[in-house]
Amino acid sequence: MGDHYFNKKPKIASDPFEVVSYLRGKQRTFMSDHGVFSKKEVDFGSRLLIDSFTFPKVEGDLLDVGCGYGPIGLTLAEETDRTVWLVDVNERAVQLTKENIKRKGLLNVQVLVSDLFAALSDRRFAAILTNPPIRAGKKVVHTLFEDAYDHLLPGGSFWTVIQKKQGAASAKAKLAELFDDVITVQKKKGYYIFVAHKY
Repeated sequence: MGDHYFNKKPKIASDPFEVVSYLRGKQRTFMSDHGVFSKKEVDFGSRLLIDSFTFPKVEGDLLDVGCGYGPIGLTLAEETDRTVWLVDVNERAVQLTKENIKRKGLLNVQVLVSDLFAALSDRRFAAILTNPPIRAGKKVVHTLFEDAYDHLLPGGSFWTVIQKKQGAASAKAKLAELFDDVITVQKKKGYYIFVAHKY
């Protein structure tokens, strides 16, 4: 297998750098590096997901699955007193997220190396967000959806972004099998934002 962003230990040499992005109405800066997802900028799908997200009514922690260097989870952590958890299988991504937490002075964040939900055992969340690892294959993405349902609190919501050309229709169908309802909250440039609820 080549050196993918969903590898545990990227082989490409580390050479950290800053990326700047405009998210939820504010300019945000993150440390990034080679060997992580969307290293040069916060990708359009993640930006659309971040900007579309609304905090759930139910109390509880938030979770960003496949966090990369942290743009989704850390942006939301700056807006809430809730604890925000970030997980990624990629150890370099997790180290970058830790560096970005430090740089932002955030105290309400937990970050773990985890293959999807493996390190989270029976923890439950009010909202789970993911820009899923499409290149890891449909089976991995559908397992992520199934595990997300199991790790949501009653009244919780699952947010994801999928491109039309990367299987948005089949992803929505899979979500509809698992969740109590699935809503398309945003469609832009071929990207779909779905929110699925567990009642």
